[in-house]
Amino acid sequence: MSLRSPLGRVLGLGSAKDGTSNWWAERVSSVALVPLTLWFLFSLLLLPSLDYAVIRTWMAVPLNGFLNLLLVAVLSYHAYLGTNVVVEDYVHAHGPKLVLMLSLRFLYVLCGGASMFAILRMAFGS
Repeated sequence: MSLRSPLGRVLGLGSAKDGTSNWWAERVSSVALVPLTLWFLFSLLLLPSLDYAVIRTWMAVPLNGFLNLLLVAVLSYHAYLGTNVVVEDYVHAHGPKLVLMLSLRFLYVLCGGASMFAILRMAFGS
């Protein structure tokens, strides 16, 4: 027995059965960001100075470089999920919604990739 109206069934109105995975991804990424952000802030505060040479030496330590890359990846993914939900909820026209969602994905991949490239270049570049 269904509680949906016949018109609702015909129009396909109802749950898309899609929001739970997005909700969980936002929660898991936000939980992962807490220790990563705390590590980042405290490790920078413990440095003697924030000069380029000091940061570069700090970034060259494999654990620091890896955790920086992880922080950027998780932060980019979490920000993408959040802004994607805003677009889905508040942009109602199909065309602009599609353009915005594709633009956001491109923007976050570009910014995340550029950040990761900068971290790797700083850690291993000349």
